[in-house]
Amino acid sequence: MVSKILKRSLWVLFVLGFYFQGFAGNVAPQVGKEMPKFLLPLPKSKIERKYLGVSDKKNNFTISDIKSDVVIVEIFSMYCPHCQRHAPTVNKLYDEIQKDPELKKRIKIVGIGIGNSQYEVDFFRKKYKIQFPLIPDGEFKIYKEIGVKRTPYFIAVKRDKDGKSVVFYSKPGGFDDHKEFLKNIVKLSGIKTEK
Repeated sequence: MVSKILKRSLWVLFVLGFYFQGFAGNVAPQVGKEMPKFLLPLPKSKIERKYLGVSDKKNNFTISDIKSDVVIVEIFSMYCPHCQRHAPTVNKLYDEIQKDPELKKRIKIVGIGIGNSQYEVDFFRKKYKIQFPLIPDGEFKIYKEIGVKRTPYFIAVKRDKDGKSVVFYSKPGGFDDHKEFLKNIVKLSGIKTEK
């Protein structure tokens, strides 16, 4: 089992390197621009679908379909050591949002596993006790559309008056202080809070 995972991880690293070179011309989502409208597979979990506020009647959804003022998208890979190291901090961010009655209605988090199958995403979820939805991108379709060159990568979008998701944060790398990151997201998004 372990050697199988090791072989798979080496293969994924090779493929990721190939894709990083092959799509070097793509540009990651730019601040002030609309988030690309790629399709995400509907989460199997009813709890995750309810958290995102997406319809059970479709097979796919977009970031704009998520019922929230702000959506934080984490681009990760199960095989990325930085993603593994930052998973507990991202969990703290999720917990910080969930314990605030106002913010938990206005900010949602979703992870997209680049090059990861459903099995690999589920493995990452279980190992790092992730509570927010993780979506597989096993065939690199989303990766090709958004042009992110490394993981982890964080994108935050805010819904505008026309219902479009506009990027206001787009940066590679993790963050060390989940409270400071959240404070920055609230400030940059311009959402009003009672605090």
